[in-house]
Amino acid sequence: MIMRSQMSGDGGSAVRARTLKFAHGMPTTHPVHQGVQHMSEKLRELSGGRMKLVIFPAEQMGDETKCLEQVQMGTLTMTKTSSAPMGNFVSLMKLFSLPYLFRDSGHYWKVLEGEIGRELLEKLATRDDGKKSGMVGLGYFDSGSRNFYGKEPLIGVESLKGKKIRVMPDPVAMDMVEALGATPESIPFGELYTALKQGVVDAAENNPPSIATTRHYEVCKHLTMDGHSRIPDVIVISDKVWAELTEEERGWLREAMASATAYQRKLWADATDASLEEMKEFGLQVYEVDTAPYQEAVKPVVEKYAEGEIKTFYDRIQEVK
Repeated sequence: MIMRSQMSGDGGSAVRARTLKFAHGMPTTHPVHQGVQHMSEKLRELSGGRMKLVIFPAEQMGDETKCLEQVQMGTLTMTKTSSAPMGNFVSLMKLFSLPYLFRDSGHYWKVLEGEIGRELLEKLATRDDGKKSGMVGLGYFDSGSRNFYGKEPLIGVESLKGKKIRVMPDPVAMDMVEALGATPESIPFGELYTALKQGVVDAAENNPPSIATTRHYEVCKHLTMDGHSRIPDVIVISDKVWAELTEEERGWLREAMASATAYQRKLWADATDASLEEMKEFGLQVYEVDTAPYQEAVKPVVEKYAEGEIKTFYDRIQEVK
């Protein structure tokens, strides 16, 4: 069983401890891992040592998909996953792939930490067919905004026309690039540096920390901060484990999650600022743009994918001020 109880304490006083296994794919230097560490420390503090996390980073328990499957089976307690692949289990989560869903970081967090964000977490418990998904959503971590970068300045929609741009293998992302007049290319991320260098693609899109750690700025000297997508990471727990927890234990977990979200959010913001400064020292040019023309160009994509419940949530998010 992934959870075990043990007796711990000093001087003969015993405290029954419940251990939860948390696995993720990020290295120990990543804000995700540091956020999970903070959650672990907060959980131990809140519970007085009666509940703790054992963390398995860097794909020790498998990649993101494998960890998610283990959580659903109940052989792993918790994991971090991007909300994008969650759409394969709960189609409503495809909402987060819609371009320009959020106006900016402030709007993004106001939605996630408000009523809509809580409702979306609750929706994760049930599959589209009405059956249990095997997981319970606990909270969100930041994964930044995705932005276009290339060998030439990409300022304005016209600059994207005719370009070959690498995107994630996501139909929404590919349709978005086509709507902007460019050609989407699906290239494995590990091969992207070479593809950019050799001119297989002209540009790509990602968040600043990822561009910095992969050293893509050595090839691409122009980054446009258009923020076309903000896809949050989600922390999930096995519903089998959740059912075993007492209300007090659930309360500790929720409070530790909220604290970890705030902590990781600041870490991500700091990492983004540091990455931009580092890349600017190596000659990267960073541009701020008016996103209104981009949003106008991708309206057909939003209309194509925003149907039914996704459309309802999309409209609600747009109304958040």
